Amino acid sequence: MTTAASLAVAFVALLHAAFLVLEMFLWNKPVGHRVFGLPPDVMAAAAPLAANQGLYNGFLSAGLVWGLSLGAAGFDIKMFFLACVVVAGVFGAATAKRSILWFQAVPGAIALALVFLAR
Repeated sequence: MTTAASLAVAFVALLHAAFLVLEMFLWNKPVGHRVFGLPPDVMAAAAPLAANQGLYNGFLSAGLVWGLSLGAAGFDIKMFFLACVVVAGVFGAATAKRSILWFQAVPGAIALALVFLAR
């Protein structure tokens, strides 16, 4: 169970690192336009907000990597950052785009459950 939990946490950390890249560096590129499907003028106007959001996703990723680096001693850190991921995912699904639930909250919740059960 510990290996599954660690792999799940690593996966969530990798997802959030990818969100950072997408929101900070690829927002106004073709891939960003494909992923978010917003009109170009809206994408351009929202770019500073997206970059800020990407930075926060980077902090979530860094916190999860920090927790992983501590092994069993990082239990509380992993639980905290995974809870943040789930709350952010639920909020994003409720206020921005429903698919955020599946791409952020569900993987975070699965990892959170696995970390809790592995303790």
